Amino acid sequence: MSPLLKSPRVLGTVAVACFGLGVVLAMLPQGKSRAVDFMPPAEDLCIVPSARIAAALPWDPASGLHIHAARPVPAQARCPVCGMYPSRYPRWAAQLIFEDGAAHFFDSPVDLFIFLEDTARYDPERAGDAVAAHYVTDFDTGHWIAAGEAYFVIGSAARGPMRGADLPAFASRDAAAAFSTANGGEVAAFADITPARVANLRTANHSH
Repeated sequence: MSPLLKSPRVLGTVAVACFGLGVVLAMLPQGKSRAVDFMPPAEDLCIVPSARIAAALPWDPASGLHIHAARPVPAQARCPVCGMYPSRYPRWAAQLIFEDGAAHFFDSPVDLFIFLEDTARYDPERAGDAVAAHYVTDFDTGHWIAAGEAYFVIGSAARGPMRGADLPAFASRDAAAAFSTANGGEVAAFADITPARVANLRTANHSH
């Protein structure tokens, strides 16, 4: 090796240059794996973000949907409670829509309930705004159902996106009961998910 290349200063410069090149290459398009549409990273994890990391997404009048109707989860949407990407979990996703049509999306019903319990913490700018609608995903069909009309199974063996206890939701009590029979847990209506139960679920899914 040339004496020049053995110089610590030169080696350091080369290392920095290589690192910078690696970063640039990582950002360049790489065939079909770098699609135009946003794709959440595979290592999606609950990062417990600050409250302002996920602003409510505005309603798009061009969507053809009613301002308070359930809408598809945008790929770039992040849960305001934990920072995960709800679009990665279509059987668990939930959403909340304010009067002006702006919406928050959640990776599971647990985070929807946590948000409702302390809106000021997770979206201080909308703490006083009226909620027009909220929806959860029917665990069986994948269809949106009004959260207030859903039946949840609490305490089952099912593990949600955060690998902890969660609240699979169903459009009918019979469907929820069938799931409970197969997987354990208790059927509960929306009103049965009390602050104490939400606190237990929060402890099971979040470290803060």
